[in-house]
Order: sequence, then C-alpha cells, then structure tokens
Amino acid sequence: MDTAPEQLRRTLHERGLRMTPQRQLVLDAITALAHATPEQICAHVRRITPTVNITTVYRTLELLERLGVVRHTHLGHGAPVYSLDEHEHVHLVCHRCGRVDEVPCEALADLGEALRAAKNFRLDPSHLALSGVCGQCGAKEPRETS
Repeated sequence: MDTAPEQLRRTLHERGLRMTPQRQLVLDAITALAHATPEQICAHVRRITPTVNITTVYRTLELLERLGVVRHTHLGHGAPVYSLDEHEHVHLVCHRCGRVDEVPCEALADLGEALRAAKNFRLDPSHLALSGVCGQCGAKEPRETS
C-alpha cells in the first residue's frame, strides 16, 4: 500500500503536476499533526520554511482534498481541521473543554441504515463531528437527586 506522499506524487504526476516542496511540507504537517486547522498547518510548515504563507497552505489543502489525499471536518464553529483521507472515524467533540475523541465509523452503522431506509440517504460519518459532553466533564456535573 502506498504512503500518502507516494500516492500524492503519483496522482500529481498523472495529472501533469509535480510534488513541490510546499506541497510536501503541507502533507508532512498534516501527517504529523493528525487533525489541524490551516493556521496550525501553516505554523508547522513555517518552522521549516518561514516564507510559506497561509494562502499557499489553503491552495495546497484545496488541491490535496480535490485529489482525495486529505479530508476536512468541521469540529465546531471554528476553522475546519484536515487529516489524511485514510484517517476515517467519527469525531466526538466536548463542547465544554474542547476535547476531541474518535470512534470508528461503524459506531453509526445503525443510523446509516435507518437514514438509507427512510430517506435513501447515504451517510458519510467520516466527515462527522458529534457535539456533547466528555466523560471527564460529565463526571464534574452535580448529580440530580430524586
């Protein structure tokens, strides 16, 4: 199985494009950071090449997503986060502390089947973030007494 850089290099070559140092740096940053906003990716890249600007990062992310190498997810009200395309899971976002956990996409299999049966809708849970309260924050809540 190809690594993300090998896959990207081959895909770019097939489309008459080349692997530029900036593209490689952005892909390396996504790999290292796992879930990162464009600003976080840019800051990571700038540690190696200070002249790379945010516009280059956004254009590169757009290209990488169009080529199917990376994907974005909205984890809340802020900027989307990017990860490698093969990094598929559902995100669980605590709206109190901001913690992000992951569960396999299969955790929503029953919901996916229900949506397909009711609306002929095919769910893509890999782009999904569920908001709630994590176990740690939930443990801090006062318990109701009956």
